[in-house]
Amino acid sequence: MSGAALGFEIVFVFFLALFLLHRYGDFKKQHRLVIIATLLAWYLCFLIVFILPLDVSTTIYNRCKLAVNSSPAESNGSYVTLAPSSKQKCFKPWSYIPDGIMPIFWRVVYWTSQFLTWILLPFMQSYARSGGFSITGKIKTALIENAIYYGTYLLIFGAFLIYVAVNPNFNLQWNQLQTIGIAAANTWGLFLLVLLLGYGLVEIPRSHWNGAKRGYLLMKTYFKAAKLMTEKADAEENLEDIMEEVRKCPTEYQERMGRNMDDYEDFDERQNSYPSEKSLAKLHKQVIYSVQRHRRTQVQWQILLEKAFYLEDVAKNESSATRQFVHTFHSQEPENKIIQYFYTPTVEWYWECLLRPWFYRVLAVMLATFSVIVVWSECTFFSTKPVLSLFAVFIQLAENTYNYIYIEMACFLTIFFLSICVYSTVFRIRVFNYYYLASHHQTDAYSLLFSGMLFCRLTPPLCLNFLGLTHMDATISHKNTQPTAYTSIMGSMRVLSFIADGFYIYYPMLVVILCIATYFSLGTRCLNLLGFQQFMGDSEMTSDLIDEGKELIRREKRKRQRQEEGENRRREWKERYGNRDDSTRSRAVHTDQKESSFSETNANRPLSKYTRSNGRTERDRVELLQDAEPLDFNADSVNDDPLESDSGRYQPGGRYLSMSRSKIFDDV
Repeated sequence: MSGAALGFEIVFVFFLALFLLHRYGDFKKQHRLVIIATLLAWYLCFLIVFILPLDVSTTIYNRCKLAVNSSPAESNGSYVTLAPSSKQKCFKPWSYIPDGIMPIFWRVVYWTSQFLTWILLPFMQSYARSGGFSITGKIKTALIENAIYYGTYLLIFGAFLIYVAVNPNFNLQWNQLQTIGIAAANTWGLFLLVLLLGYGLVEIPRSHWNGAKRGYLLMKTYFKAAKLMTEKADAEENLEDIMEEVRKCPTEYQERMGRNMDDYEDFDERQNSYPSEKSLAKLHKQVIYSVQRHRRTQVQWQILLEKAFYLEDVAKNESSATRQFVHTFHSQEPENKIIQYFYTPTVEWYWECLLRPWFYRVLAVMLATFSVIVVWSECTFFSTKPVLSLFAVFIQLAENTYNYIYIEMACFLTIFFLSICVYSTVFRIRVFNYYYLASHHQTDAYSLLFSGMLFCRLTPPLCLNFLGLTHMDATISHKNTQPTAYTSIMGSMRVLSFIADGFYIYYPMLVVILCIATYFSLGTRCLNLLGFQQFMGDSEMTSDLIDEGKELIRREKRKRQRQEEGENRRREWKERYGNRDDSTRSRAVHTDQKESSFSETNANRPLSKYTRSNGRTERDRVELLQDAEPLDFNADSVNDDPLESDSGRYQPGGRYLSMSRSKIFDDV
């Protein structure tokens, strides 16, 4: 089994990163270099999270071997080892990694990820967002945009370098310069890590607890529908405006190019009126952004509708006496026959209406307990006598018995929970429309590359923080024991004592303040005051948007019901009259066998049947007219459904009407 666990996790993590990237990115439409760079960044960060527990168990085994081969309190090289009790043996872990492999592995993973996050990915971000028409133009734009970016990094690194050079206690060597660079990168990452961690520790348990409240989820979905409709309408207007500029640009350019180009006196004036390459590149950039945003809002709107319809079905089925889940639309039923065989309407009812809420409540309690342990350990991990960090206590108890399975599981669950709290915040955070990770292949190249940058910057300080919580980092435990292979590539952080003994220890305590602020939704309330509508149950604006979203969902539901009814009628029409000659012939044969005297009468039966069907169609039309909605005279055009993409936009109180088309109604 030597090295087998390492090889298995390397392969497993690759497919995990590929699956997540496929969910958010679009392999068919996005550039291959963007996909490869983002996949590599995600893959390397996930590798660190999954492989680090194996490094911990291997380090504990190596410490045991040093202790067995040394006398009590004997100094073995540069590490002090304490011999175990007599007749104690060291058992090799099942996932033992041979010596020399892990240091090389961590160097490749760490320095590759740092090269991606600080040099390559920022350049690729600017390159992907550039509107240039040639590779040279895009490269030039990317270099100009990143000049300030790279200059900031050089300034920070230079400040650390000057500090070490001025301090007479240090002699500048290559290892120390390397440590200064790592410390600078980890300091920046730790600063952002605590902010994201404080939000995730509270929001993840709370979101699962609220997931058990059907009414809460339905109200929040209505709220999102109203906001998304606003964004959808704005995206459509923006795309229309950009397309108007695109339509005008080629015509004017061609006309001006064809006018008296040999006239020297008017040449300069006409030349200034030509669209420059810079303006065309800017327009191209706006087109790419507008098309991506329009497509994303369209897809998200359909996904949100499906979710709203399903939540409404759950609310209706909770009071069902038959205990069988009934869908409003057949499109929401599973199409796979195997899933239909096991996931029957009865099983679906018990899961959705009875078991799922309790499952979410139990999971929320477990996650909340884990969050409390993390907060306590973040505030006490610097204490070594006594050991107050609960994670350090658990690992030390397992280390005394050399229970490697327990050690690896405890380490993996701890670092995995910390990663979920941080990474989920990265996936949820949205900086206007510039950075937005949208599922169902709707994330643009800029956001994918930016997420790769964040992961590469957050993962190393996250792992160092985990090693500090478990006292596996000698800088925290103040023990001169053999370090893990991961911390060995970081060098001695003692080079910068004010960071190792100050910032790394006391700054994580701020997670308590951030957790309190998240629990009372202080950030959400501040955004709401600034005009960014957020879901808050005690806000009048929230109630208005919920009512508005409920009306939007109701209209879309009636629209889809009419579509399904129309499809059913067309299907019924095809079944009855699709093969009219064959049906007439079969009826004629049947009537000849019964009575030949009524042949002429039977020949006219399809006509009479068609006449009766006509009456039925008339009745259906009357029912549809009775169910029709009143016309909205503020709409862009007269249409049965104002949510049609080709027509105007839904206008509750004038919120979604195109301003360019509705100026005539401003005074109405």
